[in-house]
Amino acid sequence: MKFACQIAVVLTALMCSPLKAGDVELKVETPMTPPNWALLERELLRANAAACEEFFAKYFDERGYLLCVERWGGDDGPDDAIENCNDWPILHALGASDKVLQMYKKAWEGHLRQYTKAKTVDVPFARDGMYYKEFPVMFDWQHNGEGISVFNLQGLSDPQDINFGHRVRRFAGFYMGEDPGAPNYDPQHKVIRSMINGSRGPLMRKATGLDWAGDPIEIENRFDPRHGERNYQEMFDHFKDYNDVVGDHPLNLLSTTLALNAYLLTGEQKYRDWLLGYVDEWHKRMQENGGIIPSNIGLDGKIGGAADGKWYGGTYGWGFTVVVPQTGALAHRNRTYWGFVGFMNAYMLTGDDRYLEAWRKQIDLVNAQKKTIDGQVMTPRMYGDDGWYNYVPQPYNYNAREIYFLSMNPEDRRRVAGDAWFEYLDGKNPDYPERALRQEFAVLRNKIEGMRADTTTPDTRLADDPMRFNPAPASVRTLLQLMQGGLQVSRRGAALFSRLRYFDPVRRRAGLPEDVAALVSKMTDDETVLTLVNLNQQQPRSVTIQAGGYSEHEFVSVEQDGKVTAVNGPLLTVTLLPGAGTDLVLKMKRHVNQPTMSFPWSR
Repeated sequence: MKFACQIAVVLTALMCSPLKAGDVELKVETPMTPPNWALLERELLRANAAACEEFFAKYFDERGYLLCVERWGGDDGPDDAIENCNDWPILHALGASDKVLQMYKKAWEGHLRQYTKAKTVDVPFARDGMYYKEFPVMFDWQHNGEGISVFNLQGLSDPQDINFGHRVRRFAGFYMGEDPGAPNYDPQHKVIRSMINGSRGPLMRKATGLDWAGDPIEIENRFDPRHGERNYQEMFDHFKDYNDVVGDHPLNLLSTTLALNAYLLTGEQKYRDWLLGYVDEWHKRMQENGGIIPSNIGLDGKIGGAADGKWYGGTYGWGFTVVVPQTGALAHRNRTYWGFVGFMNAYMLTGDDRYLEAWRKQIDLVNAQKKTIDGQVMTPRMYGDDGWYNYVPQPYNYNAREIYFLSMNPEDRRRVAGDAWFEYLDGKNPDYPERALRQEFAVLRNKIEGMRADTTTPDTRLADDPMRFNPAPASVRTLLQLMQGGLQVSRRGAALFSRLRYFDPVRRRAGLPEDVAALVSKMTDDETVLTLVNLNQQQPRSVTIQAGGYSEHEFVSVEQDGKVTAVNGPLLTVTLLPGAGTDLVLKMKRHVNQPTMSFPWSR
């Protein structure tokens, strides 16, 4: 009877598998004693999902509202509120319980209602609601990017949600001239017209400390702001010099993920064209500026045009140094490197190395400014009226890790020294998987203890207070690396960048099936080595493997136990008999397909 049940499960898996002409299915019969990493991996998924449930029950109400004091601002605004669910979409898409999907969707829906109803008194552009058309009325893309991170990844698990589809199109339309109430983009000069922008359009004046800090609020004896301010005046003074926002800025490149999402969902060419057109304009600006991305573009499209001709000008620019009000120390807040997300999006669509080469060149140009100070080699981070400044001991390597991940070029690898994960993939750190997973249990335990010890009440809690107890981010980083060969691009509103992705063809959902563990142990430009194991000793499991987070790659062939099978497609289905496991060598071509959110059986 038990054997008959097992056969029935196998047949069900086969009937439900998304096999098409050219797709390949493998059957794995070889027993594999569950490795330690596999047991740890599955338990970390389970434990993290359980911790998310406890976190949600403590900090969210039955409507999905965050239990906090609702405020507008750069310190503790709407973006911080939904950041409390950062990485939950990836956690579910890796294979965590469906409860995680239900919770972050409820939190997102509640978040939209909560911050549409929440209004400012003094900040002029949010007096009718901090959100309009379910999107921030106008703010910079350091904060917009943080606030849209959860939504941008919802399509990994639930791309067919009707509301998700409406929002994806609407949000992209704010930057493509499709909403006359949000004239953010000038198609003639290919500029987003202000660093502060959103569903009510761009802010076309100098910003004030009030715009950034939000309405006055009692601080002392009530809140413990994460940025260290002791009173509202210090919150205001924190932002008093954040004035020059008119014109384009590299932070606006983060908005391209909206168009990418719309393209991944719909396949409509207009989204791809807009994204590549806007990124190409920034690529040209880097070339025209001697290889350094400028931090201010005028409304006429000219470099430095809104900052008295200074390419390094503007808020969050190369020359943006301000005083920390509570200490009097200088803070250097150059955020130009965040713009690389836009170039990553263009690379996903094209595989064109020029999008990476521009940033390699910038790294080399900045490091060429090194000098020896007190016997130590130092490199700069900032540029102002008197040239390069803010010299520090480390080389300038912003985005080097992402560049190597995308290119897999050995020359790019030399810039990423001391990375334990990359060393493991190089075959030099064999204990990394088990060690990293064990460390995540310690992190998770500390977060749970901190959450349970938190005595704040909703009226003494700012939106970013619970964030430090969010269980998911650390675990997701390690699980994404080990399971999918993926890179966590946190807090920048980015899409998923991953060598592999998994689907359960029986349950028709994203993620590894229950009881299955996966380990990517090697990645090169054209090869991925993957171990799969079924921990269930009684039931078979089927898993569909996808080449790339959005099917942008292709499997050429798969080698199992010395036998090579041609694949020539983005999908491969593996059925693991009870207690079975195997090593697969996947030959690949990367960035050869147009990416899509569609699940394998929906294409």
